Amino acid sequence: MQFDVRAIMGKLSRDEGRNDTFREIIEETFHLVSGFSLEDFFPSLGWLTSLLGMDERAKRNFRKWDAVLSQMIQEHLKRKEGNLNDDNFADILLSLQQDPNTDITLTNDMLKVLLLDMFAAGTHTSYITLEWSMAELIRNPQVMKKLQNEVRGIATGKSMVKEEDLSEMHYLKAVIKETLCLYPPGPLLLPRQTIQSCEIEGYHIPGKTNVIINFWSIGRDPKFWGNADEFQPERFVNSPIDFKGLDYEFIPFGAGRRVCPGLLFAVSNLQLALANLVHRFDWKLPDYVKDEKEFDMTESPGIVLRMKKSLYLVPKPRF
Repeated sequence: MQFDVRAIMGKLSRDEGRNDTFREIIEETFHLVSGFSLEDFFPSLGWLTSLLGMDERAKRNFRKWDAVLSQMIQEHLKRKEGNLNDDNFADILLSLQQDPNTDITLTNDMLKVLLLDMFAAGTHTSYITLEWSMAELIRNPQVMKKLQNEVRGIATGKSMVKEEDLSEMHYLKAVIKETLCLYPPGPLLLPRQTIQSCEIEGYHIPGKTNVIINFWSIGRDPKFWGNADEFQPERFVNSPIDFKGLDYEFIPFGAGRRVCPGLLFAVSNLQLALANLVHRFDWKLPDYVKDEKEFDMTESPGIVLRMKKSLYLVPKPRF
């Protein structure tokens, strides 16, 4: 998550424990939007949502976001006046806002919405995918070893893997793709609406019908994938299949005009984070877990596909 926060907010994200603050607010945001609400199905029961305190909880979460983002924007403005830009996402937006030669109009409220989108959509889903990747690597030691050999071979003599190293790490990319195929961060893609009536595989779908795509089931469909429920990154090695929306059996970020705008940002951060984790450390389960096949891989239902029980691992530094 720290990779994403630094990319969005720069060095200011490390001040006064803000990573912890962002983590708490983002967690609360996803608990709120992914929770079950009777009002969504029976609008007449909206009073019950208020009675249970969900409305006030949502308003409190909004006030926290507004306060944190407002403060961060002001601090970035002060740094900008002192020529201390980090060239992060927030600084780029502020430069656009103040550029007299552009037709783009950006109010501070618009800036906060854009920053909130990046935080909510990018950081939470990235570290959830990273957790699933590490879980499968621990369960499959031969895959972990193969990945470590690749990463450590390319980053020999370096304390950290850099972004320019990633282009050579083909097995790393296969591991990320396999994780996204089995554990898509958004198992149900953003809803679509049909423009006109159509027929798909014998099913008549009227015009203006909301359609929800279950990518979780597509990613495990044996018609497309051999050993569909097994973690096998090799299926993506030397494969032209990619997640940019052209291969419809593999669309964890959606496709078409509503494909995820943060796709490349999310994937590059995932690759960099995972590469450094396996480069700098060897990993094992805590002593109370005796077998790497025993720990709980149960999925928790919700708007994002996360592990029901958080993954705990013990790192052993290499240097």
